[in-house]
Amino acid sequence: MDVLGVHHVALAVADLDEAIGTYERLYGGQLELREHLDHQGVEAAYLRVGTGRIELLAAIDPETPVGRFFERRGEAMHHLALEVEDVGKAIGQLRDSAAELIDEVARPGLGGHEVAFIQPDSQHGVLIEVVSNGR
Repeated sequence: MDVLGVHHVALAVADLDEAIGTYERLYGGQLELREHLDHQGVEAAYLRVGTGRIELLAAIDPETPVGRFFERRGEAMHHLALEVEDVGKAIGQLRDSAAELIDEVARPGLGGHEVAFIQPDSQHGVLIEVVSNGR
């Protein structure tokens, strides 16, 4: 699989407004995008920090994947997103390489990017997301 680079690091947070303010104040973060992703049960924001990007995730409901993660771990790193040219192709290559997939097909992510997740158990405990580099 051809990985173009790290697209973002995602953090689960209790209060999205407060977290945005913290990253703006401490690290000069610039809010790039903020959306409700009802199908994923989160409100999410991308912040540009230097040449990188941080995604902040706040659960809309405790019975969502991020809500359950937050209940177990509190505020913490949620996932690492790797940028790829084509998420569908990446899913096929990961499947062929025996990765344990959460998503068998791409789903919509923040900003209209296609995304898919791979089980942390098959990635040394880290939830990995592959994300398209286009919209």
